[in-house]
Amino acid sequence: MCKKTAVLDADITGPSVPKAFGIKERCMGSDEGIIPVTTETGIDIISINLLLENETDPVVWRSPMITGTVKQFWTDVIWKDIDCMFVDMPPGTGDVPLTVFQSIPLDGIIVVASPQELVSMIVQKAVKMAQMMNVPILGLVENMSYFKCPDCGKKYQIFGDSHIDDIAAQYGTKVLARLPIDPELAKNVDDGRVEFFQGAYLDDAAEEIMNLVNL
Repeated sequence: MCKKTAVLDADITGPSVPKAFGIKERCMGSDEGIIPVTTETGIDIISINLLLENETDPVVWRSPMITGTVKQFWTDVIWKDIDCMFVDMPPGTGDVPLTVFQSIPLDGIIVVASPQELVSMIVQKAVKMAQMMNVPILGLVENMSYFKCPDCGKKYQIFGDSHIDDIAAQYGTKVLARLPIDPELAKNVDDGRVEFFQGAYLDDAAEEIMNLVNL
């Protein structure tokens, strides 16, 4: 069953969502609020890059303006008939995640990791922050988990052995997916065609998440 989906890009200083979806147009407004841009497949998106005059303009703002903008993306944008909204947050445990946790009613968070030991430590900080804020952890996704040779099919762990299973067990959550290093996926993102990528890496994760949040 298809769900009406939206993406709120809360990464104010590194807004990459519009580029991944190939969106060039700017958001429009009305007396009711800001109208999100809709992608070719019907995903509603709001991002600071949809409000800037040029997409390469830097956002040189102090924290209060950044967190205020995140709040406005939730309160002042006209979200209609949305079944599922993804909030893309910058890495770390700073003001933006704190603002999202306190300002938006979340069903849960998905923590994205990569295999390196240092990243594992950072992921544990994110998990602990969610626990402190009483935000459910839906699961972990490991990015750049491996590279599969197109000739022999063998998997190579480019960034070393994964620790994500240990982290998931330690915090009583699960690994939802392992995303490989896939040049075709990278090309789709660079070309602004990410919603048309044919890979099934996240299919099981999507079904699991829908079950967890009763969609």
